[in-house]
Amino acid sequence: MDTVIKNCTLEDLRELQIISYDTFYETFKDQNSPENMSAYLEKAFTLEKLEKELSQPSSHFFFICVNREIAGYLKVNMNDAQTEEMGDDAFEIERIYVKGTFKNQGLGKHMLKFAHNIAANHKKKRIWLGVWEKNYHALAFYKKMGFVLAGEHSFLMGDEEQTDYIMVKELR
Repeated sequence: MDTVIKNCTLEDLRELQIISYDTFYETFKDQNSPENMSAYLEKAFTLEKLEKELSQPSSHFFFICVNREIAGYLKVNMNDAQTEEMGDDAFEIERIYVKGTFKNQGLGKHMLKFAHNIAANHKKKRIWLGVWEKNYHALAFYKKMGFVLAGEHSFLMGDEEQTDYIMVKELR
């Protein structure tokens, strides 16, 4: 299995939109109403919004490819691009998704290690992320990877307010 993580650029905008939409839908469709899923997806992953996110200097997107096929993606934020005020010594993993057909192959762990290295290279002291309180598989995965519960914040899924747990991992 040939696995590569590559930087995502504006030239990859259409592929980024497709993987963003598909993986979010695949991950959360069974736990949310079709109306709320549609409302969220139509707003969150427009080409204009993704282009703006890609153009933010303190945010970076990466594709993880297996045998040249995009299997998932990662979005990280630093400094003023973080979605919560966590300080300049913090590093956010905003999105980390793997297509269902590629799950359980270690790709999530691979992307987490990649993010960890970026954070360390930028002299960050901790990594944090938000994860939906009902995403039990992800919660267990992040705990196994050394993240601990540190708080929570609201997340709007269409017209439904949901709770995301904020999980943090200190870097050594």
